[in-house]
Amino acid sequence: MNTSPRELLAAMFNAAVQAAQPAHCIPRFLPAPPKGRTLVIGAGKASAAMAQALERAWTGPLSGLVVTRYGYAVPCERIEIVEASHPVPDAAGLGAARRMLEQVRGLTEDDLVICLISGGGSALLPLPGEGIELADKQAINRALLRSGATISEMNCVRRHLSGIKGGRLAAACHPARVVNLLISDVPGDDPVDIASGPTVADPTTCADALDIVRRYGIELPPGAWRLLESGAGETVKPGDDRLARVVTHLIATPQMALKAAAKVAALEGVTPVLLGDSIEGEAREVGKVMAGIALQTRHQRQPVPPPCVLLSGGETTVTVRGAGRGGRNVEFLLSLALALDGTPGVHAVAGDTDGVDGLEEIAGAFVAPDTLSRAWAKGIRPRDRLDDNDGHGFFEALGDSLVTGPTLTNVNDFRAILIT
Repeated sequence: MNTSPRELLAAMFNAAVQAAQPAHCIPRFLPAPPKGRTLVIGAGKASAAMAQALERAWTGPLSGLVVTRYGYAVPCERIEIVEASHPVPDAAGLGAARRMLEQVRGLTEDDLVICLISGGGSALLPLPGEGIELADKQAINRALLRSGATISEMNCVRRHLSGIKGGRLAAACHPARVVNLLISDVPGDDPVDIASGPTVADPTTCADALDIVRRYGIELPPGAWRLLESGAGETVKPGDDRLARVVTHLIATPQMALKAAAKVAALEGVTPVLLGDSIEGEAREVGKVMAGIALQTRHQRQPVPPPCVLLSGGETTVTVRGAGRGGRNVEFLLSLALALDGTPGVHAVAGDTDGVDGLEEIAGAFVAPDTLSRAWAKGIRPRDRLDDNDGHGFFEALGDSLVTGPTLTNVNDFRAILIT
């Protein structure tokens, strides 16, 4: 290794983010221009950057509307960019969703819709189903985020309480041709879970959503209960004729990001070990498991001898019980540090590739062998901070936060444990 552990970890994180930049991914997936109109729609943290990349590569006329997170807009000339709130939706997102549905109505068989979808699109298209208000959607979203439900479970509920997700947006585009360009931020890369699948068929049911709500004890307003119990919130199913002309491409995935990071490690003489791009579970429990693998590698030289790096992705969850400034990546790291207990030669980074971990404008953080000792020297009790879900407060006090600003992409969480 010619660089310090922290520099190498940062380089791997940056490589993962760069591999998923829309400018690199969009052009090769663009379809041929249609006889009729070309309309661009989309939602997500990467959608504005995707729109910009599309504009630069598209030679014919086009128009459209995409909605992205506040602070994630980039200049576009022909596609309107709207900013809205994430992860809790707001009126700007609601207005954009309504306008998007209006724009796609009345299209013909000669028209083409290019749909740009990335992670975060679910909150950015908060069009409620019948009998639900925006305030209800906001409360439901907060409850889901605190419940400990997986992203797949949360999105199942969201789809069945929506007026635009679960294939409804694609159905509104009929009979036009629809080409979906998706950047995946979900374990398994299932298109129905990326932004809750506004332009793909949904095999799940209202009964499935009800099971999830009851399993996690999520409180719902009366209108939401009615939608689910009556079946009126049912989504567009596979085989629906209105989706016959929909084609979907995954243009960037977590696995691509991990492979890019692995190349950086290999160039430094560090053996990359890819543990998986769809790891789920409670963040603190995943931290303990990863610490066990790291300790086995450090002491027993298995599964490979050091120097090596354990790479993984996916989306863990945090069941919020404390009042701290949480985030699943920093929760993972704090649990990891406690389990490693200062083991020499083990460093780590974890961060969300969109630059936002939880509700903070902080991507994640770094862990080093002296993390715990530096905390204790400052009078900070690491285990108390973990119990309070205060990962961001912990790492910020040590100067170990990973701050990137908006990355303009989103391929889920990135974790690297470097063992020297």
